Amino acid sequence: MSLKPYKRSRVAIVGMGAVGTTTGYTLLLRQRMSELVFIDVNVKKAKGEMLDMNHGLPFLGGVKVWAGDYEDCRDADIIIVTAGASQKPGETRIDLLKRNAEIFESIIDNIVKVNTHGILLIATNPVDILSYISWKRSGWPSSRVIGSGTLLDSARFRYLIGKQKGIDPRSIHAHIIGEHGDSELPVWSTANVAGTPLELEEDTKNEIFESTKNAAYEIIDAKGATSYAIGLALDRIVAAILGDEGSVLNVSTLLEDYNGVSDVYLGVPSIVDHNGVREILDLPLNDEERARLLQSADKLKDQISKVHL
Repeated sequence: MSLKPYKRSRVAIVGMGAVGTTTGYTLLLRQRMSELVFIDVNVKKAKGEMLDMNHGLPFLGGVKVWAGDYEDCRDADIIIVTAGASQKPGETRIDLLKRNAEIFESIIDNIVKVNTHGILLIATNPVDILSYISWKRSGWPSSRVIGSGTLLDSARFRYLIGKQKGIDPRSIHAHIIGEHGDSELPVWSTANVAGTPLELEEDTKNEIFESTKNAAYEIIDAKGATSYAIGLALDRIVAAILGDEGSVLNVSTLLEDYNGVSDVYLGVPSIVDHNGVREILDLPLNDEERARLLQSADKLKDQISKVHL
């Protein structure tokens, strides 16, 4: 039985690189929306991806797919932004951040000129900082500017724990929070299987977390980019929004007095529905975890301070 798209819904994807294209294909296969539009500075590339997917519609049906421009964001319920510059040889992360911040200013300005009601879903790295910049630039409520956050990191974490324990990762309840990056942290204190605390040796815990944190580097080294799992993560967020699910997802959102953290976007468990982030859950942390979360926040704040907003 085929999936039915949510009625009268449009998703726009800005940036048709590996992540944008895979996300679009995933959304199409699962028929999350009735309309899907691709936007890219390389118009020919967007058109090619659109044609390739349209030729599969006889096997799927139900979804209108086209290559457009920012005007097509006007009626979009969700605008997913995956566009951005890649790091050049010898370029620092701060230099890359500055270039992507400039690109994002133009992207966000073009979106908010035509759309006042949608939800911005940011996936470009550094995702937490670019989500914060998008929130500032758009003037929209923070609930409607969401980053992919540590949703994928948490999935990787649960997969590796499940593999170690021989348990379906969907039955593992464990979180990665903080930056989607090197300062992220595992919340071992609440990790469990059906309410039963996880029993793992410290060395095993460290190995699992290091593999989680370095997963993207390993994949990029092997194939050049991550695409499939992040596409599935973005699809999961879209489903929660369009389906008004009230699902708990580790997305990046604006924190205010969260375990001592304020005025920064970080990935934490949040309730996501048709309004975006409805509520941020107060995840209990031990002293070590709280200290590491503060360090993660301070790192991002320092990087943000180097970018002109």
